[in-house]
Amino acid sequence: MAQRYVRVKTIQEQIYYGSLQPNRSVAVFDAPPWLGGQSTDIELQPESYQLLAPCAPSKIVAVGKNYANHAAEMGTPVPTEPLIFLKPPTTIIADGQPIYYPWQSERVDYEGELALVIGARCRHLTPEQTHSKIWGYTIANDVTARDLQGKDGQWTRAKGFDTFCPLGPWIVRELSAGAKLQTFLNDNSVPCQSATVEDMIFSPEFLVSYISQVMTLLPGDIILTGTPEGIGAMLPGDRVRIEIEGIGSLENQVVVYS
Repeated sequence: MAQRYVRVKTIQEQIYYGSLQPNRSVAVFDAPPWLGGQSTDIELQPESYQLLAPCAPSKIVAVGKNYANHAAEMGTPVPTEPLIFLKPPTTIIADGQPIYYPWQSERVDYEGELALVIGARCRHLTPEQTHSKIWGYTIANDVTARDLQGKDGQWTRAKGFDTFCPLGPWIVRELSAGAKLQTFLNDNSVPCQSATVEDMIFSPEFLVSYISQVMTLLPGDIILTGTPEGIGAMLPGDRVRIEIEGIGSLENQVVVYS
């Protein structure tokens, strides 16, 4: 099994980065691993911590319509260059935490995606220079208020509600180019979305290069690489699970604000 890098909060409210062990204990690091963090002599037992989203980025840069079949289902042409937008860091929640259905929307969709974790400050990169800057990979759900996306004519509100970026549950360093991405709703064994990450129009390396020509990327920043076809609505009470081969699964339930 690939090494799984996590971020956790203890009962004492201390936040640590570390490595998840097979018995679910966490070997604590002295810093985020992409900043050179090393193992300490602290080991957290499974009942002593809460799993958080695996990083706390300065920004989330997302890519729209990066699968041709998703562009088609949206009724738009395939982009000739990456379509990028930002989600605020306040959208991030961890595996198992609730997605809150906003009262302003009548249509909230799931979008299963591969997320890249940036490992070093970078700008103006060529695609060939990006491999060493992509520190690892995790899973994301680019939750979207679809009706507001159409109504507003731009995507900030539709993509930016609190809890609209489930992320995790951990980071892995390597990922097969043919890794399968699937999204499941509730107990349905048939995936709503199913594709391989190599089906992307623009590769992870190209995306990092393109974005770095626009803005400086910082260690721990997240890039969402786009969603395949099969997007659909979620209702309060629904559970959405996104699986990526070689990483694991990310599951969250939709709830209403109480």
